[in-house]
Amino acid sequence: MINYIIKRLVASIITLFVVITATFFLMHALPGGPFDSEKPLPPQIKANLEAKYGLDKPIHQQYVMYLKNLSRGELGPTLKYEGKTVNEIIKYSFPASAKLGVVSIIFSLILGIYLGVVAALNQGKWQDSFVMVLATLGVTVPSFVLAILLMYVFAVKLKVLPPTGFSGPKYMIMPALALSGYSLSFIARLTRSSLLDVIRQDYIRTAKAKGLSKNVVIYKHALRNALIPVVTYLGPLVAGILTGSFVIEKIFAIPGLGREFVTSITNRDYMMIMGITVFYSTLLVICNLIVDLLYAVIDPRIKLEA
Repeated sequence: MINYIIKRLVASIITLFVVITATFFLMHALPGGPFDSEKPLPPQIKANLEAKYGLDKPIHQQYVMYLKNLSRGELGPTLKYEGKTVNEIIKYSFPASAKLGVVSIIFSLILGIYLGVVAALNQGKWQDSFVMVLATLGVTVPSFVLAILLMYVFAVKLKVLPPTGFSGPKYMIMPALALSGYSLSFIARLTRSSLLDVIRQDYIRTAKAKGLSKNVVIYKHALRNALIPVVTYLGPLVAGILTGSFVIEKIFAIPGLGREFVTSITNRDYMMIMGITVFYSTLLVICNLIVDLLYAVIDPRIKLEA
């Protein structure tokens, strides 16, 4: 186990290095700059700003300087918020994104697994067809379309939920549902197919032959093994939730890190783009490592070293 964790940590560091390097050079390869706008700045002012943030130096020197700052945990100053650093922006904005992400993941797991179990236990019946139709719609409809639809129905027509903002539990319902639409549907389909495969195994027939109740057979023996593919999907699930929140936060005016990322791209704020990319990449690498370690917890037969 220790050797496996060390190997994964080394691989994670290499992955982060590649992501940082690729993002840095791709951002600087794009035409334009953070101080270019519809109303051009005077050349002297633009040159002073570039000198202040080190953008006048050769690209390789900027890269080395960024890596040195990153090694100290400093993500650099933002180029658009005077007197603010990327660390401060992340510290202020990420809690809102984290709350929305956690609620969305909970929605996806609980509702997705429940619908998948219902569909599997009623294979060929109307419940199965209903769940599969919902899951197909959830997979095919983009999150921003679902967000607009939810806003139109529950905020404009029924007026039971606030359309925008993030100051209470009611404000989280529509964004979380819109954000978890795809993952919820995918988990439902995954759980259904996996559970159908598991309940046909010999050890399930043995458990039934012993006289165990249906609930014990399904929820204690079958479901545990059926959830292994769902656990595998947790890594991509976190990635999808985090990246999907970029658009959702913009639509619902949520003061989260996703909205800051979209704004930084529009403003060509190199430091902000790099900082948020590094932060999210690190978070996703950690989540994937945790998911891999969960395999051995769910199914002791899985040996991580192998």
